[in-house]
Amino acid sequence: MIREKCLIIGVTSLVGARLAESLRADAQGFEPVFTTRRPKQADEIRFDLTDPESFEVEGFSHVIATTPIWLMTDEVLTRLWGQGMTRLVVFSSTSRFSKTFSPEPDERRIADLLAASEARISAFGAVYNVAVTILRPTLIYDEGRDQNISRIAKFIEKFGFFIVCGKGAGLRQPVHARDLATAALQALRSDAARDKAYDLSGGETLTYSDMVARIFEAKGNRPRIISLPAWLWRLGFGGLGLIRPGQSLKSNVNMALRMNDDLVFDHSPARTDFSYNPQPFKPSFIRPNP
Repeated sequence: MIREKCLIIGVTSLVGARLAESLRADAQGFEPVFTTRRPKQADEIRFDLTDPESFEVEGFSHVIATTPIWLMTDEVLTRLWGQGMTRLVVFSSTSRFSKTFSPEPDERRIADLLAASEARISAFGAVYNVAVTILRPTLIYDEGRDQNISRIAKFIEKFGFFIVCGKGAGLRQPVHARDLATAALQALRSDAARDKAYDLSGGETLTYSDMVARIFEAKGNRPRIISLPAWLWRLGFGGLGLIRPGQSLKSNVNMALRMNDDLVFDHSPARTDFSYNPQPFKPSFIRPNP
């Protein structure tokens, strides 16, 4: 059986690491080529996206890019196309929608950058006959590695409690990096997914507070969630801002206020087109014995 050579860009990212793990265990009909800026394993090769001309690998047609989408510049795309790329799966984020009207300029800039990058890559695909699939995950987690769920878990481990803003009633749909890796491979094989974009939410919708309670339970602890009103968050961080002026404090306030915003996205088109089936939110922080 002839296997398609598939380039995996960014194997040190959350999703890239899970892709590499999956394909090393079972190539699933592909001949994977793993790339990263700093190779650490024998089957990894160097690909610095800031210097695409130095990259030389021939014979591949399929590409999955798990790096930030804006790093897939026209220079990178042209280099990949010149070496055989006809199919591309790339990761964006639902932040392009949820942070469009954020009070934080940096968050609005990211949303604009995501939207512009999606449009640019889709246009490239149309001009150069490359079938493009854009995947937009929601809240990504991978126990011990991510900056979302794992950060909450570390706070709980250190202090034994967690503080939410108000009721923490905003809805969330955490999605595991393992499910996103599977989705990328499914989309790559799907003719229906060519030249489309999909929102990829997790397999369960729950409130922010319920999500935190689930993390307590995964750590083997009884939930101890403290609710503070929004005005107290503003007052507290406002006082800290007088002592330690900085943008990060403003970001913390807005992050707290978002605990009551619904961040919900429909993944049914992905389920229809390539059988996307994410798991419910059941994090596990217990590492298997080596």
